[in-house]
Amino acid sequence: MKKLLLASAALASAATAQSPTPHRRVSEIAAEVSADRMKSTVTRLVGFGTRHTLSSQTDPRRGIGASVRWAEAEMKQLGLETLQTCDTVTKLPRIPTPTRVCNAVGIQRGTERPKDVVIITGHIDSRVSDPMNATADAPGANDDGSGTAAVLEAARILSKHKFPGTIVYAALSGEEQGLNGGKILADYAKAQGWNVIANLNNDIIGNSCGSDGVCNDKQVRVFSEGPRWQGHEELAAEIRSKGGENDSPSRNISRFLDALAERNPSLGIDVMQVWRNDRFGRGGDHTEFLNAGYPAVRFSVAVENYNHQHQDLRVENGVEFGDTIDKMDFPYLARVTKLNVAALAWLASAPAPPETKVEGAVSPNTTVAWDPVTGASGYLIRWRATDTNRWQQDRPVDASMGVEGDACPRLDRDQASTMRLSCGFALKGIRVDDWVFGVSSVSADGFESPVASAVPGGAFQPWVKPAEEKK
Repeated sequence: MKKLLLASAALASAATAQSPTPHRRVSEIAAEVSADRMKSTVTRLVGFGTRHTLSSQTDPRRGIGASVRWAEAEMKQLGLETLQTCDTVTKLPRIPTPTRVCNAVGIQRGTERPKDVVIITGHIDSRVSDPMNATADAPGANDDGSGTAAVLEAARILSKHKFPGTIVYAALSGEEQGLNGGKILADYAKAQGWNVIANLNNDIIGNSCGSDGVCNDKQVRVFSEGPRWQGHEELAAEIRSKGGENDSPSRNISRFLDALAERNPSLGIDVMQVWRNDRFGRGGDHTEFLNAGYPAVRFSVAVENYNHQHQDLRVENGVEFGDTIDKMDFPYLARVTKLNVAALAWLASAPAPPETKVEGAVSPNTTVAWDPVTGASGYLIRWRATDTNRWQQDRPVDASMGVEGDACPRLDRDQASTMRLSCGFALKGIRVDDWVFGVSSVSADGFESPVASAVPGGAFQPWVKPAEEKK
């Protein structure tokens, strides 16, 4: 009998050893990213001559129409469900007459939670110095052939795997003319009833040296907004009272990406968190997802080269201008894309972040409450000092601790009920005044969601006015 027990224990240990950890699994998937394949993708995109939003929609070889159709066809070949999300746009001054703007979109439906969606985007349109010049050659190699290449490379790799949640791949149009493609896709997501966990927007991710000669191929910048923009006027008073200036869902996506890169050195890239929505005074398609209430961040190179953005092809005083493929660093682009692929695989494997609230004013204890999440086998309460970026402490809570059929514990039942959420846990001797709290949901195989902070505007779902919430 003893030998049988030892043999069973050995088999169980071997099975555990053979099951890859979440970090190992996503690293192995990301390792498939190919710099050479991405160079071929950018070469093909440059070959369309110009991809200006106002260029030809019908020419089979040149212009925006041909490039969007090609990107859609590439995703269709992978077995993805594909479509073009389109709208007719007039937006002065850069779209002066009604123009059809279309995105190429591929959808990889989740096996268990198809409404939980993560979206990777890059914009396929390009431009030169004059934003209205739709005829001159505009290679758009780095801006944003690099981001489009990341989208297609992610699709090529991840489409070979299955995930509980849905992954959407999108090559967006109309960015240079006013972030139109981002708005079109965000509106489509809302119409489909998607629970968008995150939009990872990749815009200018393929060079490592700047116009001043400074180089950095070790880091990628991730931009994230602070207080959420959607609903910000209504939330302002509550944020002033309870905090939350550094805890929007997008900022927690940024924290997640930073930790993911740190825990997986094989990705070969470090995250430089930049705590503003985008580069100083500039913008990208992720902003339209934020406007719709969805968490979104922007990936961009550590050092930009302004000689190779939005420039006519020319040489002045020996200096080359223009966004051409020879100025790109494809090994660097591959590392940034590996981080994207690992993040998409992780987020599509993890349960959605729970809606979370906290109470504890005038008390030595803090109660954290949340609603149960489909696919979660447990939860992780996290907290940190208000002036600290990273989560410092955590407390695992097993979903099996539930009572009366609940999918999570209600250990402080009265307070959880008062907070209008199903689950609650009391942290004894921890004062709410001194810490920021949040909760991650955890799958049975160990994938943790990003932290949903228990602050005003901290929920990952689009914000709803309390008056509307009661209807």
